[in-house]
Amino acid sequence: MNEIIIELEEITPKEFFGAQNANIELLKKYFPKLKIVARGNKIKAFGDEELLEVFDSKITMLLKHFAKYNKLDENNIERVLSSDSSDDYATSQQSGEVIVHGVNGRMIKAQTTNQRKMVELMRKNDMVFAIGPAGTGKTYTGVALAVQALKNKEVKRIILTRPAVEAGENLGFLPGDLKEKLDPYMQPLYDALRDMIPAEKLAMYIENGTIQIAPLAFMRGRTLDNAFVILDEGQNTTHNQMKMFLTRMGKNAKFLLTGDPGQIDLPRRTISGLKEALLILKDVEGVGMIFLDDKDVIRHKLVKKVIEAYKNIENRD
Repeated sequence: MNEIIIELEEITPKEFFGAQNANIELLKKYFPKLKIVARGNKIKAFGDEELLEVFDSKITMLLKHFAKYNKLDENNIERVLSSDSSDDYATSQQSGEVIVHGVNGRMIKAQTTNQRKMVELMRKNDMVFAIGPAGTGKTYTGVALAVQALKNKEVKRIILTRPAVEAGENLGFLPGDLKEKLDPYMQPLYDALRDMIPAEKLAMYIENGTIQIAPLAFMRGRTLDNAFVILDEGQNTTHNQMKMFLTRMGKNAKFLLTGDPGQIDLPRRTISGLKEALLILKDVEGVGMIFLDDKDVIRHKLVKKVIEAYKNIENRD
């Protein structure tokens, strides 16, 4: 009897097999003449050679589907198994605005005009500045673009960084080692990643260095190549920090810098590296800049009103 063994790589078997192996049971119904066994991270199939070849090609299609959409259910399986190629079951071109399919198949899209402009700018430029107030989706959209680039194998790693400026709090009083102290500060980046990458896979990526989350000081002396790099909260960089970061750019790298010049936590009379960079680089070819505003706020509707109220007070000062 002929046999093939398919090993699952970078895919959580439990999620691919389904609850109580429901997806495997469905495969058995579609291939009643094969003996199919799923154990550990392997799928074994026994039977006629020609039938095994068909099974192998269908499993490959299912694995690609799962890698792209992070989801596999009865409808997906039936659509894939009854198709000749991915063109028959892939998401239509009309949903091209979907940046990445997150956990449980959640579709993560650019939701506003400026977010869509940000996506376009990132496609055309290797370095983009995304500027705007809190809640405009700068960081979230950026992380989605980074995950998309990693999934499409356009880059080998994602590097997320923030300047470790204490926003009115002293890290020295927090318990734990440096990583434990900084992890809460990096929380917005972790939150975005958890929406887009299944927990076990994300943990693996962080453990093997495919995804790195670190304070800006850790970038010194490194050359960042084959990477999608996001500098978040860029308004809190100094002149030297910003210059250091921008000159880390290596081959096949994408740099996205986000920030809100209205929320600077630097000491008084310290010039924001972000504000300075926007002036210095505004006419440099290959550098894109997008300015988001309160129309792009996608948090609670009250956030827009809060931004507007503060803007009115600040304009009077």
